Amino acid sequence: MNNIALSYNLFTPIAVIIIVINLEKFPMITLLSTKEAAKFLGVNEKMIYTLVSEKGLPATKITGKWLFPRHLIEQWLELNTINYPDPNSQLPKDQGLLIIAGSNDPLLEKAISLFNSIHSDYLAVFGNLGSMGGVKALLHNRCHMASSHLLQDDDTEYNFGFINSKPGKTPALINFCKREQGIVVKKGNPKKIFSFTDFAKTGVKIINRQMGTGTRLLLDKELQKKGISNGKIKGYENEVFKHLDVGLEVLAGRVDAGPCIKPIASLLNLEFVPIRWERYDLLITKENFFDRAVQLFKEMLNEKRFKDLVESIKGYDLSLSGKMLFPKE
Repeated sequence: MNNIALSYNLFTPIAVIIIVINLEKFPMITLLSTKEAAKFLGVNEKMIYTLVSEKGLPATKITGKWLFPRHLIEQWLELNTINYPDPNSQLPKDQGLLIIAGSNDPLLEKAISLFNSIHSDYLAVFGNLGSMGGVKALLHNRCHMASSHLLQDDDTEYNFGFINSKPGKTPALINFCKREQGIVVKKGNPKKIFSFTDFAKTGVKIINRQMGTGTRLLLDKELQKKGISNGKIKGYENEVFKHLDVGLEVLAGRVDAGPCIKPIASLLNLEFVPIRWERYDLLITKENFFDRAVQLFKEMLNEKRFKDLVESIKGYDLSLSGKMLFPKE
C-alpha cells in the first residue's frame, strides 16, 4: 500500500474515496518523432521511411504523422542483431537438466512431458521467450536448445539468417516439426476474415502475439507487403504470450481473430484460415550438441511414441522431425 493513499470521509452523506497512485510505477510509453527516431538510430530521416517499409521498423501513423514507440524500436534492434559476443558463462554439464527456450508450441509441451516420463534421471524444462528470445538465450549460453520459426527475408528459409553469430559458431539445426500457420476465427467466420489484410477491416478486432515471436514477424511482413499500417488494426497492440491464449481470446468472443497455428484451432474447435506451412526448428550450439540429454531428446523425435502425440491434432507434419538441417547429415 506504499503507493496508494486512501482518504475516506465518514462524516459526509456520501463516502468519498480518493486514490493517489504513484505514476512512476506505471511509466508512459515514449513515442519518438521521425526526427527523434533518426537521431536514436544514427541515420537520416529518409532512411527511417526505408526501414519502416523494408525492414519492419515498428511505427504507427496518427493524424498523418509517423510515431515510433521507443521500447519497440529497442526490441527491433535486438531482433536484427546477428553478431552476439561470446558468453561469459557455461551451462552445467551432465547435471540431468535440459533447458529449452524460445517459441512455444503445444506439441513441444507434449514432447517435454514425454521425455520426462521416459527418462526419469533427467528433467526437461521450457522457457517461453518467443523465437528471438530463444535465439538470444542460446547465443548467451542460457539454454541447451532454442525453438524457433523465424521467417527470413527470402520468404522461404527459416532461422539461418538469425543465427550467424560468428564464423564457425553457427548452431546446429534440427527440425522439430512443420506446422500450419494462419488465423483463428470464430465458427462460421462471421467477419469474413480470409487474410491478414482483413485485420484492417472496419469492425474487426484482433489479438496479437508479442514482438520477437515468429508469428508476429510473419504478420508484420505480410502487412508491410500490402502497405497496411498497424495503426489501422484494432487490437494490434494487445499481446499474449502463447498460441493457446490467442485461441482462448477468440473462443471467449473478446476478439474476432488472431494470428495462430492450426493445432490450436483443432484443439478448441475454432475455424482456421491457412496462410502457410512453416518449419519449426530446434537450434543447438556445438558446445551442447553432444550432451546426453540433448541427444536423448533428439533421438526421441524419431520414435513412434513421439509421432503418436499428433494423432488427434490437425496442423502438424512430422516428415522432417529429428532430421539434421545444418550441418547436413
